[in-house]
This record gives sequence, structure tokens and C-alpha cells, in this order.
Amino acid sequence: MKNIFLSICTFALLASCGTTKNASAAKVGKEQPSIVNTKWALADNVKGQIPTLQIEGSKINGNSGCNRFFGGVVMDTTSGKFETSGVGSTRMACNNMSVEKNFLDMLQKANKYVVSGDTLELYQDNLLLLKFNKSE
Repeated sequence: MKNIFLSICTFALLASCGTTKNASAAKVGKEQPSIVNTKWALADNVKGQIPTLQIEGSKINGNSGCNRFFGGVVMDTTSGKFETSGVGSTRMACNNMSVEKNFLDMLQKANKYVVSGDTLELYQDNLLLLKFNKSE
């Protein structure tokens, strides 16, 4: 009897895990609202300054956790395309440079975006890379 109960509980747990979907992930590659002229702050807790993203027309800039960064961006609202180009930054040394390196690497890998309310998610195909909350 104990084995049957454990088997049923295990099956129920596995079935519930398999059906859980991220609602935002289902929107990847679909039509998205424009995010031109918006400001965002990284939603993750990081040591030091929180990275930010500001989108102004076809340009991006912000703070990457230590340094200021800048570059270009191509977006398409009909497909949710988001691709950066020519990303550069200032060169100050800080205590935790790994946050900055990871942030800039993921920003440059992003090729899709999804907006849900006051949240912006950047994806590489269907893989969530960065999540931001709207600021200002």
C-alpha cells in the first residue's frame, strides 16, 4: 500500500512539473508592443549597482553594473525581434566585474523580446537571458 501511495504521489508531481509553462515564453516570436523610449532596471538581485537598459530610437545605453554602455539596437514589433550591435562601454575597474561581463554578454546574445505589463524579458530564441522591470 505504501509503494502504491508513493507511486501515485511521484506520478502527480512529475505530471504537474511537465505541464507548467512560463506564460511569457509562449509569447516569444509573437507581436510585441514598442519599447522605444523606455527605461528598464535588471530584476535580479546583484552585488553593486543594478544594471539598467535605456532604449532611445535605434540606440541603447545604460549602466552594466560598473561602467556605462552604449550601442545600437534593431527591433521589430511584429516578430519581437531584438538585436544589438556595436555595443561598447567605458573601462573603469570595479570590485565585481563578473556581473558586468555576464550582463553585456547576455545583452548581445538576445534576439527576441517579450513585454508583459511592466516587465521586459530578453531571450535567445526560447531561452530567457535577462529580465527587467520598468523604471521611471
